Amino acid sequence: MMTKHLRAALLVSIALPAAAQAQESAPAEEEYYEEAAAAEEEAAPPADDFTPADDDAVIVVTATKREQTLKDVPVAVSVASGEALERTQVRDLKDLQMLVPALRVTQQQSSAQTNFIIRGFGNGANNAGIEPSVGVFVDGVYRSRAAAQIGDLPDALRVEVLRGPQSTLFGKNASAGVISIVTREPSFRFHGSLEGSYGNLGATVVKGYVTGPVSKNIAASLAAGINRRDGYVRDLGTGEKANERDRWFARGQLKFAPGDVFSVRLIADYDRIDEDCCAVVNLRRSSATSAIEALGGHVNAASTPFADVTWSNLASSNKIENWGLSAQADYQVGPLKVTSITAWRESHSLTNQDSDFTSANLIGQNRGDTDISTFTQELRASVGFLDVFNAMLGAFYFHENVSSENVLTYGSQFRAYADLLSVGGITTLETALYGSNTGRFFAAGQGLTDRFAMSNAAWSVFGNVDYKVRPGVTVTLGGNYTRDAKDVSSNTVSTDTFSALVLSNYGASALRPFQFLPPFLNFPNAVESGKTRDGDWSWNARLAIDLSPKVRAYLSYATGFKASSFNLSRDSRPLAADYAALGTAGLLVPNLSTGSRFAGPEDAKVWELGIKGDWGVASANLTLFKQTIDGFQSNVFTGTGFALANAGRQSIRGAEFDGQVRPHANLTLSLSLVVLDPKYDSFPNSPLGDLTGRRPAGIPSLSATFGAQWSHKFGNGDRLTLRSDFHYESATQVVDGLPGFIQRDAAGNVVSYQPAFDAARPFRRDADDLGASITYGLAGGLEMSLWGRNLLNDRTIITVFDSVAQPSSISGYTNQPRTYGATVRFKW
Repeated sequence: MMTKHLRAALLVSIALPAAAQAQESAPAEEEYYEEAAAAEEEAAPPADDFTPADDDAVIVVTATKREQTLKDVPVAVSVASGEALERTQVRDLKDLQMLVPALRVTQQQSSAQTNFIIRGFGNGANNAGIEPSVGVFVDGVYRSRAAAQIGDLPDALRVEVLRGPQSTLFGKNASAGVISIVTREPSFRFHGSLEGSYGNLGATVVKGYVTGPVSKNIAASLAAGINRRDGYVRDLGTGEKANERDRWFARGQLKFAPGDVFSVRLIADYDRIDEDCCAVVNLRRSSATSAIEALGGHVNAASTPFADVTWSNLASSNKIENWGLSAQADYQVGPLKVTSITAWRESHSLTNQDSDFTSANLIGQNRGDTDISTFTQELRASVGFLDVFNAMLGAFYFHENVSSENVLTYGSQFRAYADLLSVGGITTLETALYGSNTGRFFAAGQGLTDRFAMSNAAWSVFGNVDYKVRPGVTVTLGGNYTRDAKDVSSNTVSTDTFSALVLSNYGASALRPFQFLPPFLNFPNAVESGKTRDGDWSWNARLAIDLSPKVRAYLSYATGFKASSFNLSRDSRPLAADYAALGTAGLLVPNLSTGSRFAGPEDAKVWELGIKGDWGVASANLTLFKQTIDGFQSNVFTGTGFALANAGRQSIRGAEFDGQVRPHANLTLSLSLVVLDPKYDSFPNSPLGDLTGRRPAGIPSLSATFGAQWSHKFGNGDRLTLRSDFHYESATQVVDGLPGFIQRDAAGNVVSYQPAFDAARPFRRDADDLGASITYGLAGGLEMSLWGRNLLNDRTIITVFDSVAQPSSISGYTNQPRTYGATVRFKW
């Protein structure tokens, strides 16, 4: 498969250069270098991200897949420049929310599982079958399962965060928004940078970037880096430190530019992670905690979750490897430009975790092994005439294979633990059935192994037209049709003897809560096909009006689409509607419950009213919006697994403001503000009961970032820069509720879900993050910086969940403590 796709890619990437080269000869080598370097300097954006966008200094973005200035592009987009990433010590996308309040990034269960949320919408973590609602693109290449890191790219030009549905122009899963990372192309002017940082917790970062000409029509660049840090959570069970950093990357590029008509950009990248992540702390004790301690186990003191202490008997390991190849070919003749982007990516993760999060040996292992292979091809053509008419027509193809295996087994103390919780009920039943305590129930090594394979093919066609009907008035219309096909198969085996018993046959139904890993009904089968076939149109319409040479307003309506997602885990269950047919076919297995194999598509809609102004010394952007998603794919942890379901409808009204002012030539002040009012318009069948009318958790009413930068250039060319950013989030309940606390009747129906909300409510609180840096740069290119993040050491609970197999106990993840350090950087 890979050979076939790469062969097709080579045809696209090689055929055009031959044609272009036949038309146009390259200039002399010295002239070519000089002309190319001069053109790059003329087109380069300002180094200082706080420079106002005036006639002499503009910030160029590609949010609409064509270059426009930030002040002219009539969409809700936030931009963080490479300079801003350096000054605020943004190491990966998880740190980016410091600069973009509309973006929230969470990393919880492992280093590879990251959830991106824009305007309160987003999912994708904890399950390889659940694709994100926020699309992540690096140099135009879609990253279907993006880990938080962006490879510490020292050649990052900017990061664009597009808010709201972007399905019209981005071919795959952009129903909530897009994160687009744009890196610098190789240059025909030799230059580079070398950087070294050291901070508390032994944090060490070394990275470098170099670019320059190889020949008169070939330029190259090479980037590499190492990021290491000690863990800040002491694991008193293993003696190790958790939540460490240990990752490295390498990235190389080649640019072929035989003339002004045609160019090819080749990129190869590789990164690797080997970390102990992510530590869990106990937040509320229960009788289960006492049982663990009776066995000699330990948990942290629930009253001091920010002591950065945890207990486990097995260090959590995360070994993740990613690599990819891409080729972008651009061919332009007059107003016509044709672009082809071809990419192949591989991702492999191997993780293991002590998922009871105690030092008792309850869970022997929770080992996951996931392989993902992805091929993408985008082809688009655009044409523009005198800034009056611009049109784009394109197609996108996506093919991905996902293979996952998870092994969950009981540890040597689980049987004794279950006996304590059941007050000897487990042993009593075993003795009654087999005449003695034979150790058949919950034996060490028993458990469940789930294996899934998924093949996903999708294609889309899209088009977009901008027409200036009169000076200062532009109408935009766009459309996208996407077709998505998924085929999934399972091969899951449970060796949990106790969970295979039909307890009602023995008058032991009270022990049903201990049947954690019952037999699994594999699919496809005679009733369940294991297939989904989705297709839908997405549209956008926009009217942009220049109210003055400095102010532009726009009104837009857009829709978005995200295809079905499969639950590739042991929690996958047949639909209730299929239960009778499964029984008729003789396929039922003991203790089979119903749920879902997959969640259906998401459909998003958004109205936006925006106004953008730029007056040189000040600029401001204001957006008012109302956004809804029908069928939002919700993935809720239930205490022993995850329940995947479609919410009927979730909506959010809000306002976003970005502004900056330069009251003095050396001083720039900025403010980013997001106000959100979310609601479950309809969610009657959530794992917590009917959530209709409630406010979704994890969405602050107010998020704001205040920034200030003072920069002074001395007569000798040296520069002193002081920068500070303060990020604030209002108090919000971290989860909708805790399934382990809901009240059910004998049939398992939810009677009251209020206890679930009451249990989660104490963890509601506001959060803030103060960052600052001071940089002294010499005229010769040497820079020295002192920096700090979370300087107020504000500690918060990121999320909470029912402690695994520990009834009425609550666990959670905490945020990172204060970090600080020094950086030396040399640019030439």
